[in-house]
Amino acid sequence: MARGTGDKVVVPAGHAPTGQPVFVITDKEKTSGRDARHMNILAARAVVDSVKSTLGPLGMDKMLIDPLGNITVTNDGAVILREMSIEHPSAKMVIDGAKTQEDVAGDGTTSVVVLVGALLDAAEKLMDAGVHPTVLVSGYKMAAERAQQVLDSLARRVERTNDATLREIAKTAMMGKGPEVYADTLAEMCVRAVKGVEDNGAVDVKENIKLIKRVGLRSENTELINGIVIDKERSHPSMPRRVKNAKIALLNKGIEAKKPQTKAKMKIESAEQLAEFMQEDVRVVEEQVKRFAELGVNVVMTEMGIDDIGNSLLSKYGIFAVERLLSDDLKRISRAVGARIVSTASDLKPEDLGEAGLVEEVGKAGFLADKYIYIHDAKNTKAVTIVIHAGSENVADEVERALEDALKVVACAVEDQTVVAGGAAPEMEMALRLRQYANTLKGREQLAVQAYAEALEAIPKALAENSGLDVIDTLVALRSAHEGGRTTAGIDVFSGDIIDMWEANVIEPLRVKRQMISTATEIVCMILRLDEILASERREPSIAEKHWPKSYEMAKRRGMKGNIPGT
Repeated sequence: MARGTGDKVVVPAGHAPTGQPVFVITDKEKTSGRDARHMNILAARAVVDSVKSTLGPLGMDKMLIDPLGNITVTNDGAVILREMSIEHPSAKMVIDGAKTQEDVAGDGTTSVVVLVGALLDAAEKLMDAGVHPTVLVSGYKMAAERAQQVLDSLARRVERTNDATLREIAKTAMMGKGPEVYADTLAEMCVRAVKGVEDNGAVDVKENIKLIKRVGLRSENTELINGIVIDKERSHPSMPRRVKNAKIALLNKGIEAKKPQTKAKMKIESAEQLAEFMQEDVRVVEEQVKRFAELGVNVVMTEMGIDDIGNSLLSKYGIFAVERLLSDDLKRISRAVGARIVSTASDLKPEDLGEAGLVEEVGKAGFLADKYIYIHDAKNTKAVTIVIHAGSENVADEVERALEDALKVVACAVEDQTVVAGGAAPEMEMALRLRQYANTLKGREQLAVQAYAEALEAIPKALAENSGLDVIDTLVALRSAHEGGRTTAGIDVFSGDIIDMWEANVIEPLRVKRQMISTATEIVCMILRLDEILASERREPSIAEKHWPKSYEMAKRRGMKGNIPGT
């Protein structure tokens, strides 16, 4: 039986009547009822306040400083939330939801957080008025389901061949971010990249499109490579710098003399024996290089190293070689050029080789070398690389984040082939229709649906506020336009006018809005259903827990905790 001790709960150890052990929670801080819900809403509101001002093309930037003093300046909600140090569990739930939005739809992370905050604020008011959280959860789910139906009715189909619309989707995603000056060029690049890796309607941006940053040139010099770019250089400067019509061999082992697996000593008593020993090393490596030559290989890439003998012989045969590639890069190259990764040259067969139009080393020479390997016109075009050029590291980072968002939303449009207007037009139309839907309901769920409609208007409110517009006048004008049947009317943040978003080419994938509704509703319902928080007493982790967490847990389960240093 539990014994109450103020704000503590102490549960004595014991056994159930059946003799089964009882797992107990001892010495916990307990917060329950209205206080727990208030704390949860307050924590979530803190997250909302940190990113709300970044919403929209004219949103403000945030400066993030990590523990090492590195500075990041951005208005990307996903980056801000990822870099924040959060401890409260409810706030972490909001951030996890924003990450889900980013992973599934590629954009809309700030909108999700703003909507979560508005839904919780509306729920708090209703709970203070006596509405039970269970009723609110039921009403919010009903509202979310109806909102999804409204979105489906607003959606328009876009063909995968409609490059003009796809470019506008990419430009909408980049609006307000650093590279918007070069939005036309970058949007065209995003569309070409996504269509280049599209496979029967599916697009895997993460696996097939790689972004590489190079500091030095302007962002307008950013280039799209139909192939792979890797941050490496030739293994020896005497090798050819460019190879056309490349036949590529990929190895996961090095090109070097065999070394004994265990420690061994060899007794050499004469110069002839030493020469024979060294000649054997040369023979082993030369057999591999001759095998490359027999198969017509002119480019070799390996995950391991190439020794001096190997570099010398490869240079002699005019073979371009790259060593110590990352395993992921080697696999990406394998997919791009159509080569099979083997262990040694003796395992190679003609069908294992890959092909590319050109392999070259590009970059500056010297002590501070900035060199890259470009693989152009790969056999399998389902792999492309965008090389980002920028004048500084911070600008390059911001261009990279903008391109990531643009690539993901274009991929969503290509996969789903459905889009909606932007500029807060869908949110206002959903709010209008939910109010109409609420009037058909009986019971307290009606209040929850009305609250959901009010919460949706938080997004056009934030958009107007961040753009320096009069919030009340803008919201009234937008609401009036939608009541008049203008379902695609949205806010022109630059002029303050209410205009047709389709005609203004402000377009977003339907998936972004659907996922926003789904994610925000799930997070809010989860928080509202919490009525008690039990928190363990804080203590500093031991050295073992900090540095060897897995070993510590295993030893603790086996009763060997005292044998670990630092415990």
